[in-house]
Amino acid sequence: MSGEEIQTIYLGGGTPSILSNGELYSILDAIHRSFSVSATVEVTLEANPDDLTPPKLGDFRSAGVNRLSIGIQSFDDVILKSLNRAHDAQMAKSCVQLAREAGFDNISVDLIYAIPEQTDKDWKRNIEQVLQLQPEHISSYSLTIEEKTVFGKWAKQGKMKAVDDDVAAAQLSTLVDILEKKQYEQYEVSNFSKPGFQSAHNSNYWKNKKYLGIGPSAHSYNGVSRQSNIGNNHLYLQSILQNKIPFTIEVLRREDKINEYLLTTLRTSWGTDLNVLRQQFSYDLLIEHKDYIQSLLVRKFATLENDVLRLTKAGRLLADKIASDLFVISPDQD
Repeated sequence: MSGEEIQTIYLGGGTPSILSNGELYSILDAIHRSFSVSATVEVTLEANPDDLTPPKLGDFRSAGVNRLSIGIQSFDDVILKSLNRAHDAQMAKSCVQLAREAGFDNISVDLIYAIPEQTDKDWKRNIEQVLQLQPEHISSYSLTIEEKTVFGKWAKQGKMKAVDDDVAAAQLSTLVDILEKKQYEQYEVSNFSKPGFQSAHNSNYWKNKKYLGIGPSAHSYNGVSRQSNIGNNHLYLQSILQNKIPFTIEVLRREDKINEYLLTTLRTSWGTDLNVLRQQFSYDLLIEHKDYIQSLLVRKFATLENDVLRLTKAGRLLADKIASDLFVISPDQD
């Protein structure tokens, strides 16, 4: 990344809202001293509602943060408790108002759907409440139950049962319909924004831009390889004290690059440019998957205009499945 200008800075993947003003300033100052940073850089900080006090918000602003991503998740106190969240519904609402008073005019909130015991009526009520806050951006993800997590343990004990895929898809569809009427664009399957407020940082991932990840478990990508830092905090800090960065690296094959391009771009409103696949990878999707693509068009899951394949509203509900069906299978996977 030598000589390249930094367009976005994203503080997240942990709980950066617990940082002191001095710690946050030190991190951002080090970035500015080490790299060429755009004068219009987007600086996002992930925050928990319970951390957003007026003094904290003032510190974030003075340090240079200009975008907040707030992990509200739900406005239902029972559900928040079941998700082990420290905040309640009232705190979720008030923190956005506090952020406005501190001068933040670019706020994103997270919502989770497909939560066990959450009815469709409950879900619609959550959407109504988030719209009352008028955030510039909304990210919404299905609750995932992974094996080595608290939720995974509960599922194994029978305390939690994953929501059926059809129910999850219906709740996402409800969200899309309601937000569309309120002029939020679904520019990526899980992300919605008012005009001009797409996340520049997340969009870089979907546009195959380079990025540098710093810290335990952080990932980096340079267009040729992907690097992932060790996730163990203690071992990471021990290595840093020895001027080493503990990481593993994966050199991406042609098939990996094609598949990643398909997976990321098919989820977006701008779609998959078939000319990029031809020019960069000598791969013609229309030749390789002619019948399958035709079936997508017939079923109105996709459109094809000017060599750009875009999923429709219905197709986006199946984005990952469609992408996997189009993947290139490498010889060693046969």
